[in-house]
Amino acid sequence: MKLAIYNAQGYDKEYFDRENLRVGHELCYLDFHLDADTLKLAESCEAICVFVNDQVDADLLAAMSRLGIRFLLLRSAGFNHVDIKAAEAQQIPVANVPEYSPNAVAEHATALILSLIRKLARAHARVREGNFSLEGLMGYDLHGKTVGIVGTGRIGSVMARIMTGFGCRVLGHDPAPSDPCRELGVDYVDLPSLFRAADIISLHCPLTPDSLHMIDAKAVALMKPGVCVINTGRGALIDTRAIIDGIKSGKIGYLGLDVYEEEEGMFFEDCSDRIIQDDVFARLLTFPNVEITGHQAFFTREAMVNIARITLENASALEASGTCQNLVLPKPVV
Repeated sequence: MKLAIYNAQGYDKEYFDRENLRVGHELCYLDFHLDADTLKLAESCEAICVFVNDQVDADLLAAMSRLGIRFLLLRSAGFNHVDIKAAEAQQIPVANVPEYSPNAVAEHATALILSLIRKLARAHARVREGNFSLEGLMGYDLHGKTVGIVGTGRIGSVMARIMTGFGCRVLGHDPAPSDPCRELGVDYVDLPSLFRAADIISLHCPLTPDSLHMIDAKAVALMKPGVCVINTGRGALIDTRAIIDGIKSGKIGYLGLDVYEEEEGMFFEDCSDRIIQDDVFARLLTFPNVEITGHQAFFTREAMVNIARITLENASALEASGTCQNLVLPKPVV
């Protein structure tokens, strides 16, 4: 199969080339985003592969169909950036990578928690300047705290195991409670109860119409003063303006973000020689109790191997039969 891989970074090429030695697809790397103008470069390809920062809407899917593009492959678990109903209408099967490394994301969320509550970034900056004073660096023990995990799927379950290991009480919220989490002693509660009780809240749920801005002004008002909020899920799970108001009021004591609701066109890019035009994001950067990473929670060697391997396996299965085990809706016509 000839496969156009959009927004291909150097690390994508390295891992896809390595994994492709086993399956022998023809890979065409394009180092820019997929849009109406760049789509024409995939005209001779059977499939297109995109990451989370490429929006694949109905118009783009219709254009793909006209070009004879048969399949859409995602280098991600999430698929909120794809108009799935439009894909179904165009009979373009969409396959994702549902489990590339739950450990990577959960461990990154844990790193953000520890860095924030122990003020590691500020301490590191001080020591580099020869300042070894401990004033202003007081933290607190993670042991014994209540951690609320919203979304207890693969990643959330790993997070629950890690937090249990630290000696935390863990609360969970998920429409489909996890048996492994229950075995760990996770107590499932409704969202308001979780918001009221948790010292730390970590988001690991998908972005859907129901979860859009689940952390809004009303949710913040329910939370404990000084709560630590972590988001390694999707940026739009949080209403950023509401969370900024919460930081300013002192209700939000710590905020750790690996995702941002307006990250498209900024994350995964080197913007160091540009002025950030997003005033809301720029405001976040001014707070000493906020730490932001650029959507890197997934970014480990193990995850990259799995993303490349599973994406190419999806391509092979689709080429052979028109379907694969990692098929997102729509179901293909075979």
